[in-house]
Amino acid sequence: MMQITDFQKIGVGLAGFGIAFLFLGMLFFFDKGLLAIGNILFICGLAFVIGLERTFRFFFQQHKLRATGFFVGGMFIVLLGWPVIGMCVELYGFFLLFSGFFPVAVNFLRRVPIIGTILSLPGIRNVADKIGESNSMVDSNA
Repeated sequence: MMQITDFQKIGVGLAGFGIAFLFLGMLFFFDKGLLAIGNILFICGLAFVIGLERTFRFFFQQHKLRATGFFVGGMFIVLLGWPVIGMCVELYGFFLLFSGFFPVAVNFLRRVPIIGTILSLPGIRNVADKIGESNSMVDSNA
């Protein structure tokens, strides 16, 4: 079993607060200040969880530069005063950056007792199956 350090625990808390501030910022009609704080806390939390060097390597990989541009560009658009447009651009960049993790997250959530039951409901199951299938890993034995 992997040991979780205190820095990683702090990072999970920072990322959680970042997501909460982003949610509150959208709930309060795209409040620019809450969205900016949420973005900063989320990025800091990610850096605490996986480390500063790995965070830079993740965001600045050659094939993820466009996604990083959209994500960071969305943050700047929010700070310039257009929070709705900025969040749309940022969400697009977030989807491009983290789409490789969605199948892993969905398959993990299927094993969680209550959430797994919700994900197996008829309408939600089709969406979860679509998100849960991984296109990046091709079975060469088939």
